[in-house]
Amino acid sequence: MSFTFRFWSIIFGPSEEWLLSRQVGCTLPPKKRVLKKNEWETWLQENWEDCKKLNISFQDLGDPYQVQNFNRILRRLIRVETLWLVDNSLIDLSAIRLPSCRVLNMSKNYLTSFKQLPNIPQIQHLSLAENHIETLDGLSRFRCTPLEILTLKRNPCEFHQNYRKQVFLCLPNLKILDGILKLPEDCSPPENIFSKLCILS
Repeated sequence: MSFTFRFWSIIFGPSEEWLLSRQVGCTLPPKKRVLKKNEWETWLQENWEDCKKLNISFQDLGDPYQVQNFNRILRRLIRVETLWLVDNSLIDLSAIRLPSCRVLNMSKNYLTSFKQLPNIPQIQHLSLAENHIETLDGLSRFRCTPLEILTLKRNPCEFHQNYRKQVFLCLPNLKILDGILKLPEDCSPPENIFSKLCILS
């Protein structure tokens, strides 16, 4: 078995997409994996630089040494193209650069801003569902990337007025937002509520 698929064995539950495709509700969260210090040492000896597809979701990163070693692994993923980091209690990966990453799933973490994401210049598909992102500040950093699919479902920013219009205005090359194709009404500029008030008065 090639290195590319060697670490898929650490998945501890079906993906959200798998569940949704079968209309099955996930009542019990997957059990998080707790790595001991000697296991981390083994992980760090792997040839992460040649990894192209990797799922290291559902990791229990409760101790500082776990977070430190986890970030050390991420910094070595210079060729990874598909990366899943679901439900890892991640807060800030802004110091991480993933130069080849095209698909990144960071759903169910503790992100509060787009500025906390890693540097992903080649990103095409980005999933940030179920985080704590309140505003669209910092989203423009992806304007010069090939991003086509973005998922922000179940973030506070989803409930802002003209949410979809603002996202597509910021990312004109985006094709799909929250699983819905770009619609004609998404292309029109957001209505200015202040101008409406002036007309009515």
